[in-house]
Amino acid sequence: MATPLPIRPELQSGTARSQSAVGECHSPWLSHYPACVPAQLEYPEIPAWGFLERAAKDHPQRTACIYYKQQLNYCQLAESARRFADMLVRLGVRPDDKVGILLPNVPEFLVALNGTWMAGAVAVALSPLMVAEEASALLAATGCRVVISLDMLLPLVTGGPHQPEHIVLTTIRDRIPRWKRMLYSLALLKKVGWSQPNQGPVRHSYTEELAQGDSNFTPLLPDSLDRPAFILGTGGTTGRPKAVVLSHRNLVANAHQLHHWAGAAMARDSILAVVPFFHCYGLTTCAMNGMAMAATLIMHHRFVPKTVIGLIEKHEPTVFPAVPTMLVALNSILRSKPIRYRALQYCISGGAPLDPVVGAEFGSLTGAMVVEGFGLSEASPVTHAGPLDGTARAHTIGLPMPDTQAKIVDADTGLLTLPPGEVGELVVKGPQVMLGYWNNPEATSQTIRNGWLYTGDLATCDEDGFFRIVDRKKDLIITSGFNVYPTDVEVVLRGCAGVQDVAIVGIADAQRGELVKAFVVPEAGQRFDRKAFDAFARQHLSKHKVPLVVEVIDGDLPCNFLGKVDRRRLRESAMSPAVAETPQPVPVPIHAVAGAQLR
Repeated sequence: MATPLPIRPELQSGTARSQSAVGECHSPWLSHYPACVPAQLEYPEIPAWGFLERAAKDHPQRTACIYYKQQLNYCQLAESARRFADMLVRLGVRPDDKVGILLPNVPEFLVALNGTWMAGAVAVALSPLMVAEEASALLAATGCRVVISLDMLLPLVTGGPHQPEHIVLTTIRDRIPRWKRMLYSLALLKKVGWSQPNQGPVRHSYTEELAQGDSNFTPLLPDSLDRPAFILGTGGTTGRPKAVVLSHRNLVANAHQLHHWAGAAMARDSILAVVPFFHCYGLTTCAMNGMAMAATLIMHHRFVPKTVIGLIEKHEPTVFPAVPTMLVALNSILRSKPIRYRALQYCISGGAPLDPVVGAEFGSLTGAMVVEGFGLSEASPVTHAGPLDGTARAHTIGLPMPDTQAKIVDADTGLLTLPPGEVGELVVKGPQVMLGYWNNPEATSQTIRNGWLYTGDLATCDEDGFFRIVDRKKDLIITSGFNVYPTDVEVVLRGCAGVQDVAIVGIADAQRGELVKAFVVPEAGQRFDRKAFDAFARQHLSKHKVPLVVEVIDGDLPCNFLGKVDRRRLRESAMSPAVAETPQPVPVPIHAVAGAQLR
């Protein structure tokens, strides 16, 4: 059994934590809550799989998820999860073991996620956007013994130095349109090949193993709801690669908060689930919140604007968690081809700042109320959202969730609470705040101080409690809703032949929010080879981290008096596009959520 992760003292009791948070700082936002949203909630004392079990008991025949022509009701989904849990136990998984999930938004993700928890194990999110080196590092850090993967993504699991003992493989070939199946098979052959190697992890068929599983498996209860349930890699708020650890209580609390933010509607809604589940935003707003509501998840494995519009017209979802890039792409189509049905009620935008013009246009084209929210992986992730009663304010991230405290502190020391209107660092506290970073107590203590999560975002709060993000304290880049930490990218790109030094910054882009730009200093006496640089970047970096714009620097990078690269000066110089080389046609991440392999 894995060594228990130390739990912060204030997380020992969810009830006590919630009560102590209220009153610790002024909460003007409570008077602006919609009438249906309580200031404090009673949280269900259930493990993360409890929402699925509850929905299966109360609404067994209700459709839980739709993927192409495949539909599972809640009874079938819960039964499959129990079979999956039984399979894991047969493969030797024990409580607190780690199980990797390398899947796009397909029903198997919901089965594997809940089945992992039912087996008493911890789910580790592996992104299809990773390269093998990144996936291997996360597998090694967490000690994953079993991974469930899409067949097309297998090289990400087997291509690195650390590999699990078992790989459970599934495919989407039998569910995609018939005309795409041959293309899928050819792509699979090119990436994976026909034969199974004699060495490496033991491969298992998801379909065959699930059929042998026991549908009457008794789910295991964690000894504490503050035990780890979900681990996901992140650059964190300090820019160093880390892995966030979320507990059962964290995940249940945030889903419960979102459920009540919408008026605690039960099984009234259907959710358009194209924000990836392997990202904490999609996990909570779609998967967890959907099961808490016993709602129907209308799923697709990647964001394709025309396909998404078709899903909206065919299935008439009522809720759409999105990122701004999605809304920009959908608006461009809907302007000339109006949607036939206007069942969409709410669109919650997160992941990056939302241009109010974009949100307003999407609302007018679909009839949906569009509000902006805010969160970070370290908070499960949602901490703020615009009210859904028509009182949301443009240019703000809305109000803190129930039982969530938030305040603005001075950015230098983080000790002085600032008055309304002043700019400082946003800090938050609530039941959704993570346990910590996996095996990294130093980083945890830097990010969580006296129970407050320091977000690294500069923000303001007005007299009514509406918060607005002003800038980022660190040099985080958000491109198409994905976080890119410059230091991570720079360390990799300095290994490219012919590169002496490199600096990464974000530059504004109407479609993606920001583009990743590289300032490259070639080795003395060598000519910079752009094609070789791009090939190296694509081989060693996730797709959303690959620089789309490259500028060659003659001489040294600008530094401050401490010798650190002055990214502010580089960002200012990046405003002039004339000095930059032409962006290369690298796939846009949000349009390839399951990776280019599924195109």
